[in-house]
Amino acid sequence: MSPTEPIVAAPFNLTLVSGLSAVALVLVHLFSSNLRFLEAVPRSRWLSFGSGVSVAYVFVHVLPDLSAAQETLRETWGKGWTFLEHHVYLVALVGLAVFYGLERTAKISRRRNRESGQGDVTETGVFWLHMGSFALYNALIGYLLLHREEAGFASLLLFAVAMALHFVVNDYGLREHHKKYYDQVGRWILAASVMAGWVIGSGTQVPQAAIAVLFAFLAGGIVLNVLKEELPDDRESRFWAFLVGAAGYSALLLAL
Repeated sequence: MSPTEPIVAAPFNLTLVSGLSAVALVLVHLFSSNLRFLEAVPRSRWLSFGSGVSVAYVFVHVLPDLSAAQETLRETWGKGWTFLEHHVYLVALVGLAVFYGLERTAKISRRRNRESGQGDVTETGVFWLHMGSFALYNALIGYLLLHREEAGFASLLLFAVAMALHFVVNDYGLREHHKKYYDQVGRWILAASVMAGWVIGSGTQVPQAAIAVLFAFLAGGIVLNVLKEELPDDRESRFWAFLVGAAGYSALLLAL
């Protein structure tokens, strides 16, 4: 090769790397219960750090992309949809509202069971509602491992790391609501749903407009699922750890 000939980086195998990322996310669900130090009060600094990373990914990476996605949707659906000019952001709001509703439902269910002497755990119907909703949430993340608007190894790795830390935070909250039922059944459902989403993604391709909508819904869900864990007083969250996670991952995202 001539000294002046540019060196071209070999393309990475998206299917292989995304598949390994999906397996890693599955393992997070299956083994996060072994991280007993996360159950400490005040809240473990690692949970707050993971929350900060997840939020940084949404605000620094996902939300700016939604602006470009808005134009994609406008071109796809035409000018007749001007009354939905900001509907990508409305989808993010819907994602936030859906998971807020799920959280409220779980808290009310636990209170009813406590008052009736059945323990500090959700009712069976609420457990399955939560598992079904988070299974779809996880399947969406598994799908987006293959089909994000921005391709590339670094982009995939940043997404996978942010989602892995986000799963640890979600597992902590779901285990608190559902206790042994989550460990016995729930975590297996959520782990399987990640792989199901990846398998579906490996065999299908949806339009870019649909990807934008899916990412917007995910962004709203991530923000709510993080804040519901960090804001309540009884969590005694570590603000400095949250700040380090958010600032550090933001700097990494901006650098890359």
